Amino acid sequence: MILKNSFYNNDACEVARALLGKVIRRKYKNHWLAARIIETEAYYRNEKGSHSSLGKTDKRMAMFMPPGTIYMYYARGHDSLNISVKGEGNAVLLKSGLPFADKLTSNKGFRVMQQLNPQNNGQPRALTKLCAGQTLLCRALHLKVTRWDQQLFDPNEFYIDDIAYHPEKIIQTTRLGIPDGRDEHRLYRFIDHQYAQYCTSNPLTKRKQPDYSIITRS
Repeated sequence: MILKNSFYNNDACEVARALLGKVIRRKYKNHWLAARIIETEAYYRNEKGSHSSLGKTDKRMAMFMPPGTIYMYYARGHDSLNISVKGEGNAVLLKSGLPFADKLTSNKGFRVMQQLNPQNNGQPRALTKLCAGQTLLCRALHLKVTRWDQQLFDPNEFYIDDIAYHPEKIIQTTRLGIPDGRDEHRLYRFIDHQYAQYCTSNPLTKRKQPDYSIITRS
């Protein structure tokens, strides 16, 4: 079931948790590519970790548009995918995923994703590493700032699908890449516990473990 804009008209942390297990679907050259979302981050205008805390600009305009608007920006020169949620300036970052196959998306789509996102030496990237980071995710699905920033999802080309999967346990922890003094302590990152080993950075295996808690599905 394709997620409607009303899904995003909720608190950023609630949307970030609810997106875990949903599937991003992207049509590229007659192939449907897909990735299961395993890691997200929530951002609020009233905290310093968010782009929108720096004010409304043309580049950040999508964060101030209606819930469900796509916000894409360049992270170290590479594309990154976010979605606006309830409250002007609030958004959720899609941090990482895993290639996904079903009746709509075959294993052939995996090969296309590997071609789109090879290793630096040109060799195919392992499937478990293909979407392990916000820019790798966008590269593997051919999602570009120039095409999708400030746009709405299109069921014919790019959308997020609810496949009725809900994580049994969710890790709630600190976000990545937030500079000191910019609310780096907030537990606004969410990870599907079952797939934690494939996320951007697994807090359960760090020598110096960050603050985190485990949310169990009731």
